[in-house]
Amino acid sequence: MHRATLTIDPALTVAQVNPRLYGSFVEHMGRCVYTGIYEPGHPEADEDGLRRDVLDLIRELGVTMIRYPGGNYLSTARWEDGVGPREQRKKRFDVAWRSIETNEFGLDEFIRFARKAGVEPMMAVNLGTRGVEEALDLLVYANHPSGTYRSEQRAANGSPEPHDIRMWCLGNEMDGGWQPGHKTAHEYARLAAETARVMKMYDPDLELVACGSAHSAMPTFGSWESTVLEEAYEHVSHISCHQYYAETPDDLASFLAGGVDLESLIEGVVATADAVHAKGRHTKRINLSLDEWNVTFRTNEIFGDIEPWQRSPRLIEDRYTATDAVVVGSMLIAMLRHAGFRDDSSFIPVTSWA
Repeated sequence: MHRATLTIDPALTVAQVNPRLYGSFVEHMGRCVYTGIYEPGHPEADEDGLRRDVLDLIRELGVTMIRYPGGNYLSTARWEDGVGPREQRKKRFDVAWRSIETNEFGLDEFIRFARKAGVEPMMAVNLGTRGVEEALDLLVYANHPSGTYRSEQRAANGSPEPHDIRMWCLGNEMDGGWQPGHKTAHEYARLAAETARVMKMYDPDLELVACGSAHSAMPTFGSWESTVLEEAYEHVSHISCHQYYAETPDDLASFLAGGVDLESLIEGVVATADAVHAKGRHTKRINLSLDEWNVTFRTNEIFGDIEPWQRSPRLIEDRYTATDAVVVGSMLIAMLRHAGFRDDSSFIPVTSWA
């Protein structure tokens, strides 16, 4: 018989946990935005159309950071469509989620939401179908005080003070063949490095997140991270990790071991980042941004019988079980074990989707 022991010493401190561990994610997918956090006319909606009941729950959960606007949605997003008078905003096809995006909710609305929720905003730029110029325009719109076309545009749209967004994602899951604008590691690495370099020319203190692999089963996992970091190491602060776990028939054990697998992923990316650090004789360390993770039921067809090209269709609205909660708990423990402020390796500020 195997025996396990547990020793608890409340006085033992390993490291201070970075509060970004308790981050989350808002994407223009399904009903996450429309009727999720934003629903004008709802009894709980405030003057900005934001759901007070949802804001209360976010504050109760203690969420510290929220990543926006995607996700797969990001790779065809045109941020300009989501600012200015709503009646003038353009409706677009979102090919990633086969939906119609009305752009009623955009950057300025997200910042109001983030401030009311008391969270740090984490903004993402489209490097799937767009590039350096659009990213710089978005940065200036968001962060420049005044005196330029984009900053004056923001002021005219009702936000005279800069949004001062400090952390920016450089695209999303660009190694995935499902991604609009999918790129090879070399293609993405060059674009990410150039975008990061130009954004840092505007503000050297920005924190930029390069895309890592979409998940650890990707055939290029490891080599993708190495290629991207060899090109962009000096221009970025973080590399992203994404991972989801789904229970499959007759294999409950593997599902319950999700936390163990996640630790392996984290340690693998850390080792890769440290190898690039040594090879390039860099002085700084790259951190990990675990900015998508959860349990999911994506083993089924995502769209099912849902009619395409609707506004905010019901997508991936999973029903969670006690088993799911156990796996999520084990994933959180895995992240806590690696989420301290450390100087001896490439550990984490982590933002997460729970």
